Amino acid sequence: MNQFKVKTTCLLSGICLTLTTLQANANLSGVSSEATGNAITVVQQQGVTVKGQILDKQNEPIIGANIIEKGTSNGTVTDYDGNFSLEVKSGATLAISYIGYVDQEVSTAGKTNINITLLEDNQTLDELIVVGYSTQRKESLTGALQTIKSDKLKDVTSPSVENLLNGKVPGVFVSPGSGQPGSAGTIVIRGKSTINGSTDPLWVIDGVIIGSNPGSLNPSDIEAMTVLKDAASTAVYGSQGANGVILVTTKNPTSGKVKIELSAKAGTTTLNSGNLNVMNGAELYDYYSSYSNVEQIKFPRWNDDLRNSNFSWWDLAAQTGVVQDYNLTIRGGNEDLRSLLSVGFYDEKGAVKGYNYSRYNFLYKTDFRPFEWLSIKPSISGSKRDIDDKQYSVSAMYSSLPWDSPYDEQGNIVGHYSDKWVNSNSTNYVYDLQWDKGQSTAYEFVGNFDFDVKLTDYLTYASINSYKYQNSSSNYYTDPRSSGGIGVNGRIEENQSNLVRRYTNQLLRFNKLFDRKHSISAVLGYEFNDYWQKNIGAIGTGFVPGFEVLDVTSIPEKVSGSIIEWAVQSVLFNANYAYDNRYLLQLSLRRDGASNFGDNAKYGNFFSVSGGWNIHREAFFNADWINNLKIRGSYGSVGNRPSALYPQFDLYSVSQSYNTRPGALISQIGNKNLTWEKSYTS
Repeated sequence: MNQFKVKTTCLLSGICLTLTTLQANANLSGVSSEATGNAITVVQQQGVTVKGQILDKQNEPIIGANIIEKGTSNGTVTDYDGNFSLEVKSGATLAISYIGYVDQEVSTAGKTNINITLLEDNQTLDELIVVGYSTQRKESLTGALQTIKSDKLKDVTSPSVENLLNGKVPGVFVSPGSGQPGSAGTIVIRGKSTINGSTDPLWVIDGVIIGSNPGSLNPSDIEAMTVLKDAASTAVYGSQGANGVILVTTKNPTSGKVKIELSAKAGTTTLNSGNLNVMNGAELYDYYSSYSNVEQIKFPRWNDDLRNSNFSWWDLAAQTGVVQDYNLTIRGGNEDLRSLLSVGFYDEKGAVKGYNYSRYNFLYKTDFRPFEWLSIKPSISGSKRDIDDKQYSVSAMYSSLPWDSPYDEQGNIVGHYSDKWVNSNSTNYVYDLQWDKGQSTAYEFVGNFDFDVKLTDYLTYASINSYKYQNSSSNYYTDPRSSGGIGVNGRIEENQSNLVRRYTNQLLRFNKLFDRKHSISAVLGYEFNDYWQKNIGAIGTGFVPGFEVLDVTSIPEKVSGSIIEWAVQSVLFNANYAYDNRYLLQLSLRRDGASNFGDNAKYGNFFSVSGGWNIHREAFFNADWINNLKIRGSYGSVGNRPSALYPQFDLYSVSQSYNTRPGALISQIGNKNLTWEKSYTS
């Protein structure tokens, strides 16, 4: 009589393998059960195809992981989605390895589909780095770059992504801006790299070229930021990469149980005058009294009582600002459909009274995999930004005299040019703040439709397509009774701007391991990017106080309008070769054509070559206290496009007039040979 014995073993990844043995009580082919150990093992030598996916503990795909049939040279690497397919002997054991993760062995007995979770190894290089149009293992990099994960960005509460990098990346200088709520910092990577152009780096968010700033991206939606510094890293961006490139990866959907993340942050802001202090009333009086010609000082209030006139214009304008930042992220799904929804609210009342900034953000992403070879990844994000501006004067905090108060003895606001002031020629900005104000609102929406097609185990077609729309409006009200409006009986200004930016790139990605020693990854792509913006402005004067729309004005003071357009198209190629993870080579080529290059120099070529040597991988290297020792070098070219939009054309200005009759004047002599500003770096 036969009976079955079942033994189940569970791996750390959560995958359980079941081994079944047949217990025999009778002899088989003349062999006793005692002689066989009561177990009969049937070995089948025919080949089977094993498929699966390699993930990390966040259920994110691991790209480029090595899968080897143990004891052989038969192997493959995972594709862009972490998938693999390998023909092995029946019952073979797979050895899975990837730099930064613990090696793992998995039996394929009775399995044709296997999902494997690799655990991070904190003792090794643990990063998969997003670089231009692809990803690379940190150990295989030949360029100068640095990645900052989200947990290193959480110590800053700011609505501006630029401010998150302050003090975190060597070679990157971040000026924090004015400190006004919503103000963005200025970033310079490795010094100034242009004669008279902008030094702002290029921003790329989830593979989409955004421009010289990250727009209204919510800092809480960021998973990682990578700063590309040298030509080996930035040459693949050609005429846009001279000032460095900042790659941003936002949070992605994950499979598994639904995860809810809620963060709430609050803070305060205060003003700091540094080493600059203003005199109080007594100090200012003593200072005037020390003049050698003090007897010539004559004005009605000049007497010792001024020592007790000590109004603080600093305290009038300053307050303890309050910052609030709330973010909610929900993500989850299964292997075929996973989604992420993120919403955020940021509100800041400035440390200078009267200036309030608020912003609402949302982000929705979906990763849909209807077939093993197809991944569809649509996303949409949006934001609304509001600014209310009745800000108190910063200059008056330092320049107004402590002897002058904006209020009289009864607490009423003093008017302009008051005889109660020592400086009777000055206006009282607090009087204007009763009515004058500004307000602006901006909406931004970005929609992406991305997809990946797995053509073979080593070749993937990837498409990124993005459409951005932005609308902003602002209005400023200057009351007829205020100092700025009394001369024209009040002024109302309205501005509107609409912006559209389209972006697409089509990429072929190649990733293959040969003979376990030779690794080649390459990207071939086409890219197109265009921009359109229309601005309209109008100013009217003369109206009854209290009305705030242009219809009530009696005189159209000024109207303005403009349209801005440009386009860039490119072809690009990048290849990386590694031998045994020791010797590294990289080549980048790019050809850019831009609408604002000269007609005779419409296209430009850019390149870089780089190499590296991982000395710690050599057999002779045995310093256990060194994790990574690399020598690398690079040489390449990057560029800056002209800042003018139409420098190649002879232009006339038709906005001129003479005695109300329209006219035209020559405004520019065109340069058909004008091309990019090119830098060679090594």
